[in-house]
Amino acid sequence: MGRAYEYRKARKFKRWGMMAKTFTKIGKDIALAVKSGGPDPSTNGRLRAVIQNARAANMPKENVDRAIKRAISKEQEDFKEITYEGYGPHGIGIVVETATDNINRTVANLRSYFSKCGGALGTSGMLDFMFDRKSVFRIPAGNIDLDDLELEMIDFGADEISLDEEAEQIVIYGEFTAFGAIQKHLEEKGYELKQAEFERIPNDTKELTEEEAADVEKLLERIEEDEDVLNVFHNMR
Repeated sequence: MGRAYEYRKARKFKRWGMMAKTFTKIGKDIALAVKSGGPDPSTNGRLRAVIQNARAANMPKENVDRAIKRAISKEQEDFKEITYEGYGPHGIGIVVETATDNINRTVANLRSYFSKCGGALGTSGMLDFMFDRKSVFRIPAGNIDLDDLELEMIDFGADEISLDEEAEQIVIYGEFTAFGAIQKHLEEKGYELKQAEFERIPNDTKELTEEEAADVEKLLERIEEDEDVLNVFHNMR
């Protein structure tokens, strides 16, 4: 099926086997959420969302509780949220969201990954035109009528609702600033939140050949393996 397929398959298996990396990422998300809104999930919507994501990733409750306690202790590293942007091989735009306690290490690593894979790390904001930042929520599909849900959610900032048949979930997209309003409404109405997060959605995607896609996949894999990286977005179709 080609080299690109093999890269994608290898990345999937690696992701499934990276439970420790996932828990580390969630631990950082918890630390950032506690830092911005306090350790009480009932008054910190961002923290509630992270805890929901932890459940979806099968992270044990004791791990979550330990991460919250660590976040309010003197032992917690001072993570900074920094976004990096650049072009990968074949002109693919890539945005990398990080949480780091050592900016010099993070930027040096990312510059190395881009350079060795035929790309270049750029300047902050250079790809703003290429992506829309959205609030994204996932709930079980069940017997929910999409049209009815869309009418219900539009007043709270949702602008697109779709069905992920493979995952049997409904995906709700909304404006970046509507995260809190959408989250609050879904919780009050008793919908089960499987995931709540921010995503960068490309305005336009670029189609590559299998060989070209494999080059980009190689870079994405290196970036995603970095311990400081939280999320990676690109405009490859």
